Amino acid sequence: MRKQLVMIGNGMAGVRCIEEILKRDTNQFDITIVGDEPHPNYNRIMLSNVLQGKTDIDEITMNEWAWYEDKGITLYSGEKVVHIDKQEKTISTDKHRTLPYDELIMATGSSAFILPLPGSDLEGVIGFRTIEDTQKMIQIAEKKSKAVVIGGGLLGLEAARGLMDQGMEVHVVHLLPTLMEQQLDEPAAQMLKKDLEKQGMNFLMEKQTAEIYGDSCVEGVTFKDGTSLACDLVVMAVGIRPNVALAKEAGLDVNRAIVVNDDMQTSEPSIYGVGECVEHEGNTYGLVAPLYEQGIALSDYLTGNPGEGYKGSVLSTQLKVAGCDLFSAGKIHEDDTTDAIVVHDAVGNEYKKVLVSDNKIVGIVLYGDASDGTRLFSMLKKGTDISDLETATILQKPGGEDLEAFISEMPADETVCGCNGVTKGNIVQSILEQDLKTFEDVKTCTKAGASCGKCRPMVEGVLSNTLGDDYDASAQKTGMCECTELDRDEVIAQIKEKEMQTPAEVRHVLEFSNPGGCSTCRPALNYYMRMLYPETYEDDKASRFVNERMEGNIQNDGTFSVIPRMYGGTTTADELIRMGEVAKKYDVPLVKVTGASRIGLYGVKKEDLPHVWEELGMRSGYAYSKSLRNVKSCVGERFCRFGTKDSLGLGMLIEKETEMVDTPHKMKMGVTGCPRNCSEVLTKDYGVVCVENGYHIYVGGNGGTEVREGDFLTTVTTEEDVINLAKSYMQYYRETGIYGERTASWIERLGVDNVKEVLFDEQQNEALVARFQQSRQTHEEAWGMMIQDDEKKKLFEVARK
Repeated sequence: MRKQLVMIGNGMAGVRCIEEILKRDTNQFDITIVGDEPHPNYNRIMLSNVLQGKTDIDEITMNEWAWYEDKGITLYSGEKVVHIDKQEKTISTDKHRTLPYDELIMATGSSAFILPLPGSDLEGVIGFRTIEDTQKMIQIAEKKSKAVVIGGGLLGLEAARGLMDQGMEVHVVHLLPTLMEQQLDEPAAQMLKKDLEKQGMNFLMEKQTAEIYGDSCVEGVTFKDGTSLACDLVVMAVGIRPNVALAKEAGLDVNRAIVVNDDMQTSEPSIYGVGECVEHEGNTYGLVAPLYEQGIALSDYLTGNPGEGYKGSVLSTQLKVAGCDLFSAGKIHEDDTTDAIVVHDAVGNEYKKVLVSDNKIVGIVLYGDASDGTRLFSMLKKGTDISDLETATILQKPGGEDLEAFISEMPADETVCGCNGVTKGNIVQSILEQDLKTFEDVKTCTKAGASCGKCRPMVEGVLSNTLGDDYDASAQKTGMCECTELDRDEVIAQIKEKEMQTPAEVRHVLEFSNPGGCSTCRPALNYYMRMLYPETYEDDKASRFVNERMEGNIQNDGTFSVIPRMYGGTTTADELIRMGEVAKKYDVPLVKVTGASRIGLYGVKKEDLPHVWEELGMRSGYAYSKSLRNVKSCVGERFCRFGTKDSLGLGMLIEKETEMVDTPHKMKMGVTGCPRNCSEVLTKDYGVVCVENGYHIYVGGNGGTEVREGDFLTTVTTEEDVINLAKSYMQYYRETGIYGERTASWIERLGVDNVKEVLFDEQQNEALVARFQQSRQTHEEAWGMMIQDDEKKKLFEVARK
């Protein structure tokens, strides 16, 4: 009979422990997870990338909802455990649910520490720990302009960079004279500060905040020296506090955090702990690598294969801020027991320092080029005797045979990917057992390199060392998902050749390892089938993501946003009245003009969604979908003295002609009335610049921290040419793009010259437009939104007037 294993917390450390348990034994436990956030397990360390605009929230999910179902795990999300009964061995939740357990894992994590200052309870004072925190900062940045980040440590600088990327003016307030004082010495910290100042970040060093002032919302901060600074947002990044209230109430031993032994066992034999909420040998950890090490030790113990247990961790740090590459580990500052090896290249903006004691590395600080961090950190952890090495050799990055020798000598338990706690042994075992051939294979299977990606050279080195002559460094083949080794092109070719008609048939015939598919291939196959057979394939709504199924983006509290389509940001008096009436009737807490020039209703309850859409009587703006989201346009020649053409009307026409058709990822377009580019079209998937002699077309642009300016495609002379080219471009992207791939990556993968060759071929272009029109018609029919030609002409005339 299976034991009941219950885990409190659905974060990275806890779920990694569950993954490791399932690797060892899938039949020992019935597993239940209770998490107080309304999300599946997500990569918390990637929140800074979300804030910086590098990725979307839905792309940092580590285990989709379907994963829990596939693994037979019962998940209660958005639900908080309020009591543990050790005698009865049950837990109780705030939704009056009582769950029995045989073994209980505490994975309650930590919370951002909010300084107990006057005004710290004002609206606009936020920590930086959760998706909700990140979404709040992004929402405030859309309306406000000035932010203060209190804390110049790792998290504070990542938050500050992200808020800058959201368009805010940011001041970082730090109590000490140097940044990241726990990870960097003074020279490296000054280099970091200088680089961040060049990016536009402002610093107030050796400042202590006395008060946050404002009526109901933040208006500014006052410092103990009597000065003040106006702001609209205050982000606290001064540390974390382990969540231990539940453990204390249950009578478990708690110091700073929940006390555990080497087997991660608490003072109660059937209760265990992992993650930021636990204290081991007097130490708590906030970085992911040691938390994963704890999860592995606990999974060994719970499945009856106890090893040495958890023995503590040596920490290393990297910063995820654009243009700043740093690594540190161990001791940072010299003392009487250490000697320093230092290389400071001011011209090349690189700094390397290694601290040595008794012929062993005890500390590392790297800035400007941190690629050698893994090698030096390995020597630190192993206590390598460096007495036979020359000073230059220690700081010289190995290459060629030296790098191969280094990787070959790495022990199996050496961590290669610090972000996800993946060791060399994990990678080697997966390569041999799963027949992995490429970096992408390893990343998908083990998560090595799936976060910051800085470990890629090491992962590829392990691949080369393991496969020997069978390793092809140029191979880029990537299986569609963990269910198959076939990549996207191979799967589609097989679908066409064998005329398969359903995703279930595809998985069966192509021998996917999981007959039911996974959270990666289910939506992908649904998209590919719909793209290949637009007239006959019936869309499988169950395979779509929850946002698409509900026709609204899920919010941090489990409610949804409803964003109707408003072509070119225009609407009518009747539509405005209806939106207002619906918002009042359903107690919608926020009605907001969005960045895409539409009106959004935020906070709609799930059960109200069908009624809200029905009563609005407006078609969806698809703000949640993998399709065209919007076409941003300026007012053009209608009002602007610089406008050369009617960019507003053209933008509305493009949107009406290309909406509703599924694409591999979301698409955004833009039309600007002149080269001044008020609509920011050069960072759109498809951008149009109106000029005197026609229209310049740009493709493959992308915003965010890693901005990609669109490639110039061509100049056309008529609006019809612009629209037809948009259709053929979208269809070519639909037919050759990998599901989940933005056009920026797609353009770089195919090459803009290849795209031009296809689109400029008259026969191929006409065929692409025809197939697009066929798909568009079936999409319109499927959603019950078919517009007749005469009605469409009337709409276009209204748009023109």
